[in-house]
Amino acid sequence: MLNDNLKNYLHLHFIVFIWGFTAVIGALISLDATPLVWYRMLMAVGFIGIYLWIKKIDWKVPRKTLMGFIIGGVIIALHWVTFFKAIKVSNVSVTLAMMSTGSFFTAILEPIWYKRKVIWYEIFFGLIVVGGLYIIFEVETEYVLGIVLALTAALLSAIFTLINGKFIQSYKPSVISFYELFSGVVFLSFYLWFTGGYGTDFFKVSVSDWVYLGLLASVCTAYAFIASVKVMKFISPYTVMLTINMEPVYGIILAYLVFGAEEKMSSQFYVGATIILLTVIVNGVLKNKRKRKSTMF
Repeated sequence: MLNDNLKNYLHLHFIVFIWGFTAVIGALISLDATPLVWYRMLMAVGFIGIYLWIKKIDWKVPRKTLMGFIIGGVIIALHWVTFFKAIKVSNVSVTLAMMSTGSFFTAILEPIWYKRKVIWYEIFFGLIVVGGLYIIFEVETEYVLGIVLALTAALLSAIFTLINGKFIQSYKPSVISFYELFSGVVFLSFYLWFTGGYGTDFFKVSVSDWVYLGLLASVCTAYAFIASVKVMKFISPYTVMLTINMEPVYGIILAYLVFGAEEKMSSQFYVGATIILLTVIVNGVLKNKRKRKSTMF
């Protein structure tokens, strides 16, 4: 029998594996990025709404909080659109490698958001990440648009994380995600309306696309989000941070297994991606040690 700690740790790895598989599913879906995200968010809202109803969770929130959820919903919608668009114009490997920079966007924005001093090593590591990006930019010139879109998605992800960092202290993750996903659907609906996005192609969804969208909305969105918060109650933030950094590794390996030669990159790309990933991990280790010291005194 596995002990509870090991069960939760393995569960976390499974969730991170699912997050890594999200990019692969996005590449398999034939829809363009915006309708893909619209269907994903709409279906996820339905799944989470059913969960709230079954669990009889109170979903009432103050008007001021609701406005915050709406802003968060718009940001996560834009994040997913740029994320999946990056996959469409480049590939899974490039997109996930760039998404690793999200931690450093967070490190840059945190001092502004929480009004604290900038930590010197975060700036130093930020420069190393820029060096890793330069190596990738230099050799993968055909994927420049995908790289820029993925970096934009990483920045939006960092902003979204900071916004939810305050909400999660007072509200259930299922309630937060319901309002944010619903707001994202409404935002994209207006965008599609004003840009003429509701053409005949928008509603032409193949059977395989419906299957992948179902997986994306239920397993990769509704389940993974709620389960991850539950697991994080039993595992230290440090362990969670290190494990989540495995997402691009899992995703790149899965993409290579599914798409083969389409995902094979140059050796310099993997050097640059490794520099970024290792820098993110080292930064997390140092931040964890800093937090431990601050709690001791």
